Amino acid sequence: MEAEGTPASNGYRMPAEWEPHSQCWMGWPERGDNWRNDAVHGQDAFVKVASAISRFEPVNVCASASQWSNARAKLPKNVRVLEMSMNDSWFRDIGPTFVMCDKQSSSGYQEHRVAGIDWNFNGWGGALNGCYSDWSLDLLVAQKILGVERLPRFPHSIILEGGSIHVDGEGTCITTEECLLNPNRNPDLSKEQIENELKAYLGVRKVIWLPRGLYGDDDTNGHVDNMCCFVKPGVVVLAWTDDERDPQYSRSVEAYTILTSSTDGCGRNLEVIKLHVPEPLFMTEEEEKGIKSLDGKPRTAGTRLAASYVNFYIANGGIIAPSFGDRKYDDEAFHVLSSAFPNHEVIMIEGAREICLAGGNIHCITQQQPAFPIVKVMQSR
Repeated sequence: MEAEGTPASNGYRMPAEWEPHSQCWMGWPERGDNWRNDAVHGQDAFVKVASAISRFEPVNVCASASQWSNARAKLPKNVRVLEMSMNDSWFRDIGPTFVMCDKQSSSGYQEHRVAGIDWNFNGWGGALNGCYSDWSLDLLVAQKILGVERLPRFPHSIILEGGSIHVDGEGTCITTEECLLNPNRNPDLSKEQIENELKAYLGVRKVIWLPRGLYGDDDTNGHVDNMCCFVKPGVVVLAWTDDERDPQYSRSVEAYTILTSSTDGCGRNLEVIKLHVPEPLFMTEEEEKGIKSLDGKPRTAGTRLAASYVNFYIANGGIIAPSFGDRKYDDEAFHVLSSAFPNHEVIMIEGAREICLAGGNIHCITQQQPAFPIVKVMQSR
């Protein structure tokens, strides 16, 4: 059902990722021009991610008709598998951005309503360096999910992917100019106009703009979810390196300067936790040979991978984070995340490199749906 007005005008806000979830949504990779060896390795990585998340909350995996049986056979029985068409499996970007509304009724019950934003999508850039030329199936994924869940849908003409935004649930959004102000997204909109749309649809009061995302994240043009994210109100983790020779260094310092001099939507100074990136990783010749030359963006040996531990998923009581086979920084990431989330179990996913080879990581392939039970609220006499 299509909703009228904007989410904010109807009392909705985008909740923080650490707020309760009813379930998680994922897709199923298969296209051979993005996932090597006909996505066999990528599918194994998705199984590991879905299995880990399913320990903490229900998981839905959407697979095409030709892949449904394969997905059903590989995934644990407690993971629901639905048939759904898509061009690729990045549900953070093509799935709905869920929003929620708190409203106390006259009877004294706190009513919690959930809806979804259906952003416009152009394959991460359209004719100007997009990842593939046909995204017609991706355009329908958010609408299909909201239809399955019978939730109100807020359609929007602005081109925006879920990985380009992070919120604290208390009025603050972080994004990057490199992505949202890129001429391949919304060239006719000014920075102020885009910011106003974020406020109207996410229910935020303050937008913090980082100039750039992670070095090498060319597929998404610098999505913020590979660079920086909230871990609780007033606290963020930031992709970091101490190596001044690394092209990532200037990006990290630049973002750190902005974040430490910014306040959030509630007027709090931000605390920044540095999360070191792994040592530089590059696509190998063997990995390149496994990728077919079809419609996807070329992937060549020697390309530096946009690898970041910031690209993790917050589940109900769990942190599902990538592991890159870097003993030093994998261990460091585990300890940093365990300290940032003392009430969560941190699970590092081996094989996350396969997701990185295709242009993203764990946060990029997941989309949380908030859960809000109806509870009795005592009224004053």
